[in-house]
Amino acid sequence: MRRTTLTDVAKRAGVSRMTLYRRYPDVDHLVRALMTREFAALLEQVERAYGQGNAREQLVKRAVDAIRLLSANPLMQRVLQLDADLMLPYLTDRLGSTQRLVEQFLVGQIEAGHLDGSIRFGDAKTQARVVLLSTQSMVLSTRPATSGLDFGSLLDELAKQLDGALKP
Repeated sequence: MRRTTLTDVAKRAGVSRMTLYRRYPDVDHLVRALMTREFAALLEQVERAYGQGNAREQLVKRAVDAIRLLSANPLMQRVLQLDADLMLPYLTDRLGSTQRLVEQFLVGQIEAGHLDGSIRFGDAKTQARVVLLSTQSMVLSTRPATSGLDFGSLLDELAKQLDGALKP
């Protein structure tokens, strides 16, 4: 992606360069916008998929399913394979818009768990941030994490850890 220009993208998409330059100052901004759109849609799919069980069970199931889908997503795989430094600001400097969406969802799930008694009481924002950081590391580290281990087994173990950490 480092060698790609907005001119290249405009040609391939069949639009004018100015159309792209009005919306995106550079390729990094375009890729980030694409990642946000793609990953937010995927997370909406996960959010709509489940409704059974208490709030903790739903949160754990959705978190594991989101990790599975994000890890298999072609855009995520490509970014991590070819240009992983695109993700670095979201690990070291700030939360991105997708991370904030996930965290907002997690806060809601955790608050629902406080109400139904399935999640131990605590500051929902702090609990959500810990869950976000734990789960995002699985997505970003899929390749090294699965070296010599089965990805499904890792996700099963993560589910147990999340469930145990959130249990009252």
